[in-house]
Amino acid sequence: MTTLNILVTGGSSASGIAVARALGAAGHKVLTVGSDEARIKAAAAEAGHEATPLVCNLAGLQSVKDLAGTVRGLGIENIDGVIHLVGGWRGAKGIEDQTDEDWEAMERSAVTTLRNVSRVFYHQLESSPHGRLAMVSSTAATAPTAAAASYAAAKAAAEAWTLAVADGFSRAQSANKDAPAEQHSAAVILVVKALVDATMRKAQPERRFPGFTDVEELATAVVGLFEQPAAALNGQRILLAP
Repeated sequence: MTTLNILVTGGSSASGIAVARALGAAGHKVLTVGSDEARIKAAAAEAGHEATPLVCNLAGLQSVKDLAGTVRGLGIENIDGVIHLVGGWRGAKGIEDQTDEDWEAMERSAVTTLRNVSRVFYHQLESSPHGRLAMVSSTAATAPTAAAASYAAAKAAAEAWTLAVADGFSRAQSANKDAPAEQHSAAVILVVKALVDATMRKAQPERRFPGFTDVEELATAVVGLFEQPAAALNGQRILLAP
């Protein structure tokens, strides 16, 4: 098995811990990223498998460039995968009370962080024999409600950006008119209604969480991205349903 270098952003979350643990168990080198040093160190320790905690404000392009420098300083010249788990939720009653503050927060977390990470690490992902970029989106992106307008719009924008990255990978590889090559890099959208974890289930034992995807299922799906052909994955919107 090939050991890959994989960056997990949003690594302090329950999904980040689950994904980092699963990738580490699969034999990969995991670098998990968060904005708070204490939280990301605790998350990396919980994930185990010698996951490396890194601190970065992903909303700042220069900060992400500095992150790339930190990775190189660890002796890692190429990142093979970026699993983007940065998100958040802002809702309202309807269209009229969608606030600028909510929109700016959603745009920053869902779109700007993805743009920054994918731009900085794009060349590494495109040149890797196993390059993967994956982001987690929501069913709300294609079935938006008035109450979730800002959230759904931000997720839809993030999906569009990811598909554009997929197009870039394709044009550089299998669709390259001058020197076509086997597709080896893929950008993928993983779609859930919402995520649930063991802590949430314990806090609300009476709740069934219908339609929710467990973070462990998400983690399994992420590991699988590196075991499937890039040609079958690139540009795909994959629904993860219970």
